Amino acid sequence: MLMSAHAKFVGRQPGGKRAVLKFMHLSGLNLSRRDLSGVDLSASVLEGCEMAGVKLTGANLFGCDLRRADLRGANLVDADMRGVCLRGATLAQVDMTRADLRAGIVDAPTGGAAGPGKNVHSDLRAAELDEADLHGATLTDAQFDDMSAMAADFSDCALSGATMQGANLRGANFTGAILQGANLTNANIEKANFEGAVLMRINLTGAKSKGARMGGVVLDPTEAALERAETVHAALIQHDLWCRTDGAEGAPAVVDGEDLRPIIHLLTNLKLTALSARRACLVGLRMAGAQLQGARLDGADLRGSDLSGADLRGVRMMGANLTKTILRKAMLGPLQVGSRHVTADLKSVRGRYLDIQSADLTGASFEEADLRGANFTGAEMKSVNMAQVDLAPVIGLSS
Repeated sequence: MLMSAHAKFVGRQPGGKRAVLKFMHLSGLNLSRRDLSGVDLSASVLEGCEMAGVKLTGANLFGCDLRRADLRGANLVDADMRGVCLRGATLAQVDMTRADLRAGIVDAPTGGAAGPGKNVHSDLRAAELDEADLHGATLTDAQFDDMSAMAADFSDCALSGATMQGANLRGANFTGAILQGANLTNANIEKANFEGAVLMRINLTGAKSKGARMGGVVLDPTEAALERAETVHAALIQHDLWCRTDGAEGAPAVVDGEDLRPIIHLLTNLKLTALSARRACLVGLRMAGAQLQGARLDGADLRGSDLSGADLRGVRMMGANLTKTILRKAMLGPLQVGSRHVTADLKSVRGRYLDIQSADLTGASFEEADLRGANFTGAEMKSVNMAQVDLAPVIGLSS
């Protein structure tokens, strides 16, 4: 009855009522794939619950005990998670965008010395995620100040804009994570692994970093890249003119190996058909609907980029890094060049947690690609080459 009323509440139907389950002992329940958006579970015990794919958008989980809970693929966008305990929980591919995991105070009802109807104030520490598995999670703009996440797995996570001031991240795994604009002031990152992570505009003031591994990290653009920005931009302007005049004016650009981040905000309205940007750095690119037909992006770094709805017919992306890239509704079918049809080549891409939902992939090749956690839901898969790709962790496809 309660869940039925809450379902109506979520659907804004008559008779709907928000479910309030404060201070409840709910350990071991199976809540997988339920829509519990906006539910109030504050200070409840949900230890070991099955919650894979559960929708908890805007939910109140203040002070909850979620130890060893299975929250794989859950939606916790805008959830109040202050003081929550997630020790040993499975949070792979969870979306905790803007979630609040700071410290707080909970008022617990008591019938003891405080007297009936009275509350006892209990100070809660910030969220505890020690040894939690968050690989591939989206934690953009989440608030983790003062939390403890020792030995937690943040590999390939999107942590852009996240605040982790004073957090205990000793021994945590941030391999391949995107920490652009993250604040780790006074955090303990001793013995943490950041190999291959994106650390652009990161604040590490006062952080304890003894033994932290930083091999292969992507830092802010170098002085040389900044000095070349104007020249590279001018070449791309000429390429745009070449495209728009069918080759009558301008000239095709070759920006192989260039760092395009200093001008990334200037690329939005450019037509870049047949652009050569092999091994280029395009981390964090925002070009929804971009025209990149027949572009050569072999080995390019496009981590965390948004190319939703982009025209990528006939593109070459062999060996490109597409971790956490958004290609939703993109066109990656064949491109007609004269009498030929050129198919998209994404062989050997690193496409972990790639969002390619509802994209047209007709004839595309993903041979030997790393697609762990990628989401192909609703994609057009006619004649797609998936040779030597492990489909077990891929979403939206049958093996």
